[in-house]
Amino acid sequence: MAHTFDELVAKQRAADEAHNRVRQLREAYDPRTRARWSAHQRATWETAWRAWRDLARDVRVAVTDFARAEGRPLLEVEAELTRAVRTDERGEPGG
Repeated sequence: MAHTFDELVAKQRAADEAHNRVRQLREAYDPRTRARWSAHQRATWETAWRAWRDLARDVRVAVTDFARAEGRPLLEVEAELTRAVRTDERGEPGG
């Protein structure tokens, strides 16, 4: 599937947001007490973790497809994507 660079940025942002949610839950639930998490806490964390995992996988596939379609090195596209997402996070125009 062909992707635009803007789509890659959006996908990466979604994956980053999902990762932040996993970190927030881990901190809120205290990882040292994971064995004592309630069923609700465990289900919430596992759902968030799966969402992050799936989004991160989708980003990897999309970036690989994009690099191949554009005839560019994967590392170059990944670096450009990282710069674009970081720039956007600062509230500045992205790449």
